[in-house]
Amino acid sequence: MGVPQTMEALGERAEFIKESLQKSQTITDHMVAILGSFDHRLSALETAMRPTQIRTHSIRGAHGNIDKTLKAAEVILSQFDLTRKAEAKILRGPHEDLESYLEAIDQLRSNVDFFSSNKGFKCSDGVLNHANQLLSKAISKLEEEFRQLLANYSKPVEPDRLFECLPDSLRPSSSGSPRNHGDGSGKSPTDHQEKSLENAVYTLPILIPPRVLPLLHDLAQQMAQGGHQQQLFRIYRDTRASVLEQSLRKLGVERLGKDDVQKMQWEVLEAKIGNWIHYMRIAVKLLFAGEKKICDHILDGVDPLRDQCFAEVTVSSVSVLLSFGEAIAKSKRSPEKLFVLLDMYEIMRELHSEIELLFESKACIEMREAALSLTKRLAETVQETFVDFEEAVEKDATKTTVLDGTVHPLTSYVINYVKFLFDYQSTLKQLFKEFDASDPDALLASVTTRMMQALQNNLDGKSKQYRDPSLTHLFLMNNIHYIVRSVQRSEAKDLLGDDWVQIHRRIVQQHANQYKRISWAKDVQILQCLSAQGGASGGGGAMGADGSASGMPRSMVKDRFKTFNVQFEELHQRQSQWTVPDSELRESLRLAVAEVLLPAYRSFHKRFGPMVENGKNPQKYIRYSPEVLDHMMNEFFEGKTWNEQKR
Repeated sequence: MGVPQTMEALGERAEFIKESLQKSQTITDHMVAILGSFDHRLSALETAMRPTQIRTHSIRGAHGNIDKTLKAAEVILSQFDLTRKAEAKILRGPHEDLESYLEAIDQLRSNVDFFSSNKGFKCSDGVLNHANQLLSKAISKLEEEFRQLLANYSKPVEPDRLFECLPDSLRPSSSGSPRNHGDGSGKSPTDHQEKSLENAVYTLPILIPPRVLPLLHDLAQQMAQGGHQQQLFRIYRDTRASVLEQSLRKLGVERLGKDDVQKMQWEVLEAKIGNWIHYMRIAVKLLFAGEKKICDHILDGVDPLRDQCFAEVTVSSVSVLLSFGEAIAKSKRSPEKLFVLLDMYEIMRELHSEIELLFESKACIEMREAALSLTKRLAETVQETFVDFEEAVEKDATKTTVLDGTVHPLTSYVINYVKFLFDYQSTLKQLFKEFDASDPDALLASVTTRMMQALQNNLDGKSKQYRDPSLTHLFLMNNIHYIVRSVQRSEAKDLLGDDWVQIHRRIVQQHANQYKRISWAKDVQILQCLSAQGGASGGGGAMGADGSASGMPRSMVKDRFKTFNVQFEELHQRQSQWTVPDSELRESLRLAVAEVLLPAYRSFHKRFGPMVENGKNPQKYIRYSPEVLDHMMNEFFEGKTWNEQKR
């Protein structure tokens, strides 16, 4: 195809496109016109419907307001209905159905809250006044109900019931005294017993039946919420304090002061102290702990009042118990009181943690401090009694003289005293810590040493009462030996040490040697009688012309035998009345005497006896064979009376 033809074809197509575009524009213009017509009609329709829409919206709003008003009215009516029902229950009183009565009070309190927060209602003020008056009357009735319910179920606990709550080891025996502390024995429990007491289980007594506690709690809560806290406090305090005091009186607790204590005989006072120890344990571990438990339950949620109530309920009873302890601690000191003072200190230390826990609140601070003060005062009195005892021992001026030189009663008393002290080792060490940071073992050893030294000083003075110096040393030997032996057999040995024992054993031996020296030394006259001196030493026993042996005249031999007889009989009479109570020491001393006298007598008897035996009346001069003499010497230190010797 040529170019002209192509150009012609393109022209035709261009013309066709132009015509098509013109037709399309025409159609578009027609559509715009039609749509514009619709917009105008819709606008007119909307204008026509607007009044109808406004009326419909108003009607819907009115319906909503009517629904709200009806609902509000329904709520108000329901509150009126609930108030009416609560009023009916309250007017019937709490006696018929206490739980419903409490629910009615809660409902009434809820109604008061509702109308208080909706004071826009015309009826609100009138309803509130009526409800508050009704609520006040209801709480007043609750107050009386609480008083009656608490009183009806608060009864003093019988002693037998309390004893059943104790561990077996602390229950009274058939004699009515506890098996351990408090029996007036002055003895402390052993370490094993102390551990068993630490692990002992106490069962709290039922002071108020458990089923009643929730009701009392609800009543207390309502009274507190109703502003009757002071009435609640007074009712609870007066009721429970009285019952607690009655329980203690039934047990045997009585208020005793310093003057009462001073007038008592020691045996009576000792028994009362033993009982007091038992009462303290029962009061703290059973009665006070039980009171704390029910107080916490009934007054749960009323914390300040709860603590104050417990304090006021127990304060009088605590005072009665502690005042007796104070009276004892401040009374005139005496050695026999030391061990009961230690018992009292021991129970206060035992109960310390429980007292701190029971009376931990601010309201109970005075009782905590009073208990702590008593503990410290007892410790001070114990220390002062130690000093008094040392001085009393050293200055003891009793006229009791042991004529036979045996162990003096003072020695036995002091040693038993020290033995008892060591039954209280752990208590004493704790007590020393109250005042001194030093090693408690060293302090106990120091106290013991001072007591022993005070005793020895006194014994030295008492030994000077004897006219016979031999008996002086025998007396000191016996007493110091008794001290040493007692220490060796007791726990005191561990504290005083081996050096102390060895030193005092040497002192015993020194006094034994002094006794032998004074009684039986060679220059003593009885031994001089048995000396071969006074004649020629030669001759080997050959007879002289006058019947003498070895050159000693027969008359001199007779005089020697006679003098020996008289002096030995005097010695035998005297020293067989003397006493050496320890069998080993007695045999040792007899042996030492026999070693001095028997060989000398045997020698003299063998050498010069035949000279007298061949003459007239030999028994007049030779009264004792060596065997008889030995037998008689075995009677030394037996503590025989004159009548026994004659038999």
